[in-house]
Amino acid sequence: MNFYSIIGFSLAIGVLGGGLFLSTDNVKIFYDSVSMFIVLGGTLAAVSISFPLSHVFKLSKVFLVRVLKGKQVDYKSTIANIIQISEKYRTGTPVEKLKEECNFYFFKEALQMLEDDIIDKKTLLLVLNERIENMYQLYMQDNNKFKAMGKYPPAFGMMGTTIGMVVLLANLGGSDAMKTIGPAMGVCLITTLYGVIIANLIIIPIGENLEDSTKEMYLQNKIIAEGFRLMLQKTSPVVLAERLNSFLLPSERLNWKEVLDK
Repeated sequence: MNFYSIIGFSLAIGVLGGGLFLSTDNVKIFYDSVSMFIVLGGTLAAVSISFPLSHVFKLSKVFLVRVLKGKQVDYKSTIANIIQISEKYRTGTPVEKLKEECNFYFFKEALQMLEDDIIDKKTLLLVLNERIENMYQLYMQDNNKFKAMGKYPPAFGMMGTTIGMVVLLANLGGSDAMKTIGPAMGVCLITTLYGVIIANLIIIPIGENLEDSTKEMYLQNKIIAEGFRLMLQKTSPVVLAERLNSFLLPSERLNWKEVLDK
C-alpha cells in the first residue's frame, strides 16, 4: 500500500473540504446535480471517444495497482540485493538458489533467463535493455492517458457555464426571470468549480504520480540491468557498488561497507 499517495489524496480532500466549510455555513449550495451530470457525463463520453472502452476500464486498474498499491522505489535495497547475489554468483552459488534470495521481479526475471541458458549472455543483456525501454514506453502511455483526461473536466465545466448563461439570458425578459437567475447562475459557476476540482485534485495529480513512479521504475531497472551485466563479469563487489551508486545522487547512494560487513 502506498501510504504517501493516500496521505496526498487525504490532504487534497481536507483542503477542499476545509475551503468549502470555511467559506459558508451551508455547504449544500455547492451541490448541483445538473452540473455534476454535465462534467462527469461529458468527461466519460469524451474519454470513451478518445480511447477504447477496454483501455478506459484498464485505467482504473492502473490507478489501484500503481498509485494506491504501488511502493516507493528503494534504490539502496536494490543495490544491496544486487551486491549480495552478485557476490554469491562470483563464488559459485547456483543460479537456482540465487533466485530465491532475489527481492525484485525484473532481477529475478533476468536470473531465470540465465538459468534457462537458451540465449547467450550478450543477447540476454540486449533483451533486458529492450524490455526496460519497452516497459517505460508502455507505462508512459498510461500516464499520458490520465494527462489527456485532465483537460476534459475544465472544458465541460466551461460548457456548463455557457449553458447556464444561455438559460439566464434567455429568461431575463420573462415574468419569472428572478426565479431562474439563481439556478442558472448555479449551473454557471458550480459546473466550472466541479471541472477544476476533478481535473486539478484528481486526474492530473494521478497522471503526475504515475509519471514519477514510471521514471523511478525505469531507473531501478537500469540499475538492475547494469548490476546483472557486472555480475556476469564477476566484478568485485566494491567496484559493482560504486558503479551502481553512480546512477544516484550522493544522498541516495548505498554505503557498500554496511552490506559487505554482514
